Amino acid sequence: MVEAPEPDSAAVPATRCGFVALIGAPNAGKSTLLNALVGAKISIVTPKVQTTRALIRGIAVEGAAQIIFVDTPGIFAPRRRLDRAMVGSAWGSTRDADMVALLIDAGKGVQDDDEIIVRGLADVRAPKVLVLNKVDLVDKPKLLALTQALNERAVLTATFMISALSGSGVADLKSFLAAHVPAGPWLYPEDQISDAPLRQLAAEITREKLYLRLHQELPYQSTVETEVWTELKDGSVRIEQTIYVERESQRKIVLGKGGQTIKAIGAAARTDIATAIEHPVHLFLFVKVREGWSDDPERYREMGLEFSKE
Repeated sequence: MVEAPEPDSAAVPATRCGFVALIGAPNAGKSTLLNALVGAKISIVTPKVQTTRALIRGIAVEGAAQIIFVDTPGIFAPRRRLDRAMVGSAWGSTRDADMVALLIDAGKGVQDDDEIIVRGLADVRAPKVLVLNKVDLVDKPKLLALTQALNERAVLTATFMISALSGSGVADLKSFLAAHVPAGPWLYPEDQISDAPLRQLAAEITREKLYLRLHQELPYQSTVETEVWTELKDGSVRIEQTIYVERESQRKIVLGKGGQTIKAIGAAARTDIATAIEHPVHLFLFVKVREGWSDDPERYREMGLEFSKE
């Protein structure tokens, strides 16, 4: 009897898996970077600051490593209850992360909100990397000076210069993180790219289209909820969503003259939702006034945020 040779353990790489929190000031490019790292659109991107409200997790595979990226709300000096909940959520993600990536808009340099973050990083125990975004818009001497200044003020294990929009430098960042997350089994199936429920993802896509269409006209106090999700026999999905605003004047803005604005928002959202869920979509949008929704504890629970009584 001939015994089979022992498998070559060196030929089978040990799996790695870990959480990486993406933190930065509003509009630093965290959501764009998350989408680039995952290779699919799972976090909405708009010019409006503080677009991301809840923690969005994107899942990427790089070699034998699975990386769970956490896109956090932008960190800034909060003024309202919703602001405080969002900032608290962002800092909370760093406590549970295996690594933290600090994203800085290189074109703007270190702004007041960045100063808040750099100071706060002193209390974060996880290894931290610096990611300078939008470097294609900045001269090399300025980039080097910015890198030196930030590394002198915070303990950073590595620095990466990227353009999240074009993808330049993103692969190197992803490879580094994959090599440094802890050894361990994967937490998600190989083909899963997000842990967000499809209903939530669909609502976020519609909120993105709403902001892109009306970001100069519509106040920050608006939200979208998926009320109905019905899978039909022909493989398509019927989705009914409600856009909540705080005043009747805002409802009229969202509807537009003759309903043209809401139709345009719906058409753009339907296309992206269908792509995201890989099924034809029948999308129906409604606009309702819900006064004081931003002070409603139930709305915070739905967004995964902690409701403070202050």
